[in-house]
Amino acid sequence: VQLQASGGGLVQAGGSLRLSCTASGRTFSSYAMGWFRQAPGKEREFVAAISAGGGSTTYGDSVKGRFTISRDNAKHTVFLQMDSLKPEDTAIYYCAANRVLAMTQRYDYWGQGTLVTVSS
Repeated sequence: VQLQASGGGLVQAGGSLRLSCTASGRTFSSYAMGWFRQAPGKEREFVAAISAGGGSTTYGDSVKGRFTISRDNAKHTVFLQMDSLKPEDTAIYYCAANRVLAMTQRYDYWGQGTLVTVSS
């Protein structure tokens, strides 16, 4: 599985962005998908994940109520809608694929990352 993340950019605090991650291959619908982020000088952290069928989602505490993960299996794409953005959301955002829904970093496949910068 190859993953390509996009949609990052510069946004003011309080604004919104939607990230997309498109997967190659015909087995996308078999994988849970996750989003992670890594801010400068910090460890990579879990943001959100969605089950293979889309029926279950889970979020990191810092983004609950502001971010929404969704997927379109027909288009092999997972989305991360980010609202009410804060400067501390500034990071490189990575998408990842795994056989099971998980909040750990032990995902099987990773994309290259897309940079999100939130200005104050």
